[in-house]
Amino acid sequence: MTPQSAIFEPIPPLARHLFFDLNPSSDPRASLRELAAHCDGHTVVMGLGSPIADALGINVPGLRGFPELPAACPPVPATQHAVWLWLRGQEAGDLLLAGHALSALLADAFILRESVACFRHQDFRDLTGYIDGTENPQDQAAIEAALLPNGKMAGSSFAAVQLWQHDFDKFNAMPQAEQDDTFGRRRSDNEELENAPESAHVKRTAQEDFDPEAFVVRRSMPWIAGADAGFLFLAFGKSFDAFEAQLRRMTGHDDGITDALFKFTRPLTGGYYWCPPLMHGRIDLSVLDCSV
Repeated sequence: MTPQSAIFEPIPPLARHLFFDLNPSSDPRASLRELAAHCDGHTVVMGLGSPIADALGINVPGLRGFPELPAACPPVPATQHAVWLWLRGQEAGDLLLAGHALSALLADAFILRESVACFRHQDFRDLTGYIDGTENPQDQAAIEAALLPNGKMAGSSFAAVQLWQHDFDKFNAMPQAEQDDTFGRRRSDNEELENAPESAHVKRTAQEDFDPEAFVVRRSMPWIAGADAGFLFLAFGKSFDAFEAQLRRMTGHDDGITDALFKFTRPLTGGYYWCPPLMHGRIDLSVLDCSV
């Protein structure tokens, strides 16, 4: 078993994320087999949500729906879908057409609910100008953070996906020092601030400060849709636990301190997805009893 390779590959110039819901009157097996044959794990990453396992009556160990956090302020929406596809490439038109083709493959059993076009900005920066993913684990550490190591799920990964929308008027109204304090890094050189406030994002999400440590592999990218824009957060882990620990701390569940990012940005969506491994170069759906 091998993982879908995009999990560890550099962020592409362009991407498109598609989210599908299951048609409740349909059996998804045939559509999933057809889809799996068109997902190579490099140009198209396949993720399956808990509604798939529920519909098939199959337990996928570790797969669950996005958490409800009623005490979170501001709210953190749970918008769990059945299928998530991450299309990666270099030309926007090609990604659009590829998305149309994949949607047609799934049309008998799935309904396209959302499509988000993303892009790489400068040297892997958010649209605020701050670099994302500085603390990503590398090499063997990344493999250990992102993949299930053995058993029937070996080579699998779990993806957390959230769409965040920025309020640029609020962000641009902050003095530069306040912007740096919000992230806990200087935008000019990406250096972490020694005396960053406890609400700084780097302190809320310091992966080594959790017990157990909460390392994930991030592959986030900016998005623009008309006048709206923000960040599509994408993190891979060997379980959802590391992401969830960070999210709970960001929303003040640990110590009552809310992440300063919420001063100018908020999540619009939230979903959890299981990314099956490859066997002989093809997505392996044997865990679902609907392999190609």
